Amino acid sequence: MNLFNIFKRNKQKTEERSCCSGGYGEGLIFNSSGTYNTGRAMLLSAVYRCVDVISDAAAQLPIEPYMIDSDGYKVKLVDHPSYNVLNYEPNSKMSRFTFIKTLIVSTLLRGNGYAYIQRDNNGDVKALHYIDASKVVINEENDGSITYTIAQNNFNRKVSDKDIIHIINFTYDGVHGISTLQHAKNSLGLSSDSEAHAAGFFKGGANLAGILNVNSSLTENQKMKLKQSWQQAFGVNAGTPNGVAVLEGNMQYTPITVSPQDSQLLETRKFNVTDICRFFGVSPTKAFDLSNSSYSTVEAAQLAFLTDTLAPLLEKIELEMERKLFKPNERFKIDVRFDTSVLLRTDKVAESEYLNKMFYMGVFSINELRQKLDLAPIKDGDIHFLQSNMMTLENAKTIAPKGDKQTTEKQTITQQD
Repeated sequence: MNLFNIFKRNKQKTEERSCCSGGYGEGLIFNSSGTYNTGRAMLLSAVYRCVDVISDAAAQLPIEPYMIDSDGYKVKLVDHPSYNVLNYEPNSKMSRFTFIKTLIVSTLLRGNGYAYIQRDNNGDVKALHYIDASKVVINEENDGSITYTIAQNNFNRKVSDKDIIHIINFTYDGVHGISTLQHAKNSLGLSSDSEAHAAGFFKGGANLAGILNVNSSLTENQKMKLKQSWQQAFGVNAGTPNGVAVLEGNMQYTPITVSPQDSQLLETRKFNVTDICRFFGVSPTKAFDLSNSSYSTVEAAQLAFLTDTLAPLLEKIELEMERKLFKPNERFKIDVRFDTSVLLRTDKVAESEYLNKMFYMGVFSINELRQKLDLAPIKDGDIHFLQSNMMTLENAKTIAPKGDKQTTEKQTITQQD
């Protein structure tokens, strides 16, 4: 009895770790016919597109560290050791794009994205090494702290929380992340079944399944042969689940399978795309479902994607990097930000309107505008301009309206005095 209880507890712990880590090889039971894992999920076009578009959008954004002065103004830390690590080469194996994309893919599909922080002798970040989520075990110590046990290739050690970048997808306890696939397993199962049904229908020559009516009695041997023939024609393992068996004797074939039109197969497959997009927080238009497209401009679509989908994920990464990448005396003076303006560059009309307003407000100089457009600076281009057709209310009182002779005379007398 005690041995059974121990086995039961170990099984429960294994299931909990499976739920939280969401490794690529771990199965998610979605119906009685089998399990569903990450590799199988990525075969669905909607899942692949959602994961790809989110990770690609975030990976293309520059990451800028800023120093905040006492007045709240920010200065870009181009000479800080973290700048090259964040923007160019996090480690010797990956570029910035590959590193961020891989980290986000792991976060979405496994629930957790990990990176080990390598520091130099001064405590500054030297490199960021991606860690496979299936190789990490989260430990909750007795003092309430969090440590991570890593067993990846030749890297086997327990590290403290301050040396690990941990991006959590969805969580119930704030420590263990849960894969999006874990919550979407029913929708993924339905989508997979509908895809399999469609594949089987067309693989079987678009023929319908049916039953055989025999107008005579059969021996057990004859029944067995008919059963085997039927299974060979319609069995899943045979490869023609919608095929037609060719049989002899006084038999009549009656189709019974519901047609794709009656089963609303096409409508189901369309709904599957919307349902999967809903779990990932991606608009169906981003998954190339344009049947209900309502965006009138590229800017509107990009802005909705940025605010509803990317912004929360980017905030997670920014806050995690701010509190762990930098030394204790820098932690609350540095702000890490993704440059999201890159996403809006595709709409040239909106971009030109924005830059035009910033120029006439005196925010940007000509050379600053040229820098944003990847153009070389020009002579005397660092001067800031401001429109002069605006004035304060106090100055407006001292200026007489045109045609007001009485006011003009008073001003003349005052000037003579």
